Amino acid sequence: MAFSLSSSRSSSSFGALIMTRRVTQLIVGLVLYGFSIAMMLRAGLGTAPWDVLTQGILLHTGLPFGLITNIVGVLVLLLWIPIRQRPGVGTVANVITIGPSIELGLALLPTPVDLLPRILLLAGALVLLAIATGLYIGARFGPGPRDGLMTGIHKRFGWKIWIVRTVIEVTVLGGGWLLGGTVGVGTLAFALLIGPMVNVTLPLLRVPDAAAHPAATPAEAPVSA
Repeated sequence: MAFSLSSSRSSSSFGALIMTRRVTQLIVGLVLYGFSIAMMLRAGLGTAPWDVLTQGILLHTGLPFGLITNIVGVLVLLLWIPIRQRPGVGTVANVITIGPSIELGLALLPTPVDLLPRILLLAGALVLLAIATGLYIGARFGPGPRDGLMTGIHKRFGWKIWIVRTVIEVTVLGGGWLLGGTVGVGTLAFALLIGPMVNVTLPLLRVPDAAAHPAATPAEAPVSA
């Protein structure tokens, strides 16, 4: 009986710690994700396809970059309906958090003039973006609107992930470029490097399942009188 109660308390405490870590990772990851986008924008050497689209819309509407990011996120969520993709807590948090985080980063970061600081800022943005992605996806609260669209189409129609991602991002990039968004070396660097970098950070930062916590074995249990 003593072993059973001790094991139950241990599992409950471990589960609480895991949930605390998941929530913390989600929030920190999303804030850092938005900040990394701001770094890429301040570098001025090109940014990710979805952000190129946001830049193009900004040029024609004058709305803040972060607000457009939120609006686009909501519109992308509407595309989940026909593919029967369900949002998670992380999906909603993504829409709410990343836009303001971008605006905060843009307010805090100066715009470098010389090429070397711009390159260093771009490189730092890619590293931070990979870490932020590992944090928020590793929290296991569900994908963001854009990643969810990709995985939802894959599950609904059976198309290969790389084909779905390529079609979506080329379409988005082309639309953003036509609207006047900045396409440059940063865009190419994002396309070539972010996947392999996230493949490193995600396994390192993925929160383990609470069910994987090993319960105390009878040999480890306290002896009761």
